[in-house]
Amino acid sequence: MTVVANVVDGENNSAPAGATAAPKDPWALPDVSHLVVGVLGGTGNQGRGLAYRLARAGQRVILGSRDADRARRVAAEVGHDVEGADNAECARRSDIVIVAVPWDGHAEILQSLRTDLAGKLVVDCVNPLGCDKQGAYALTMPEGSAAQQAAELLAESRVTAAFHHLSAALLQNPEIEEIDTDVMVLGDSRADTDTVQALAARIPGMRGVYAGRLRNAHQVESLVANLISANRRYKAHAGLRATDI
Repeated sequence: MTVVANVVDGENNSAPAGATAAPKDPWALPDVSHLVVGVLGGTGNQGRGLAYRLARAGQRVILGSRDADRARRVAAEVGHDVEGADNAECARRSDIVIVAVPWDGHAEILQSLRTDLAGKLVVDCVNPLGCDKQGAYALTMPEGSAAQQAAELLAESRVTAAFHHLSAALLQNPEIEEIDTDVMVLGDSRADTDTVQALAARIPGMRGVYAGRLRNAHQVESLVANLISANRRYKAHAGLRATDI
């Protein structure tokens, strides 16, 4: 019997010649409730907010920082059994690692954790932005985006991009039960983007939406500058919703 290999979105799906494989349901996502999530830069507003929301949804979370004592103090404040550790321990003990560090320390921190992050699913949510008297604006870089820089530095990791457009104020507000937003997820492996979509969906009100390969991360990262401008004008915490999907 002749077998034809079809490579689509990084997958190799083998089927008998002449057969038509049923398309995969894009909303059939894996169970990620058992995975340990690490948050590098977890003492910052965005990292702390993501740690809080995921732990509140029942995910096991380790909050990472350069300073282990500070990480443990912030983890105790976040509650919901969040643990604190230095960044290296956080990376080693986690199945999925969210990178929420400041842009100016992005490359240095990832280079120092290359070994600890080997084999891990890494989710970069860093937005390379500048700010002047006219407001926030997107920065340009040789790699194309923060996520692509991460992929170059972490050759033995599986790098995706997500969680860019979330308000840290909403994430950390315990009075808000649901956060009404979509999370744009980018990556070169469908299995990995499905996993990150499923992780986003653990937070009530959120939905993970596939938004393309990692080479398109610049547009997603730079859009944060537009959201900052809108939020300042309207005194809001705007996110994104994709319609008709």
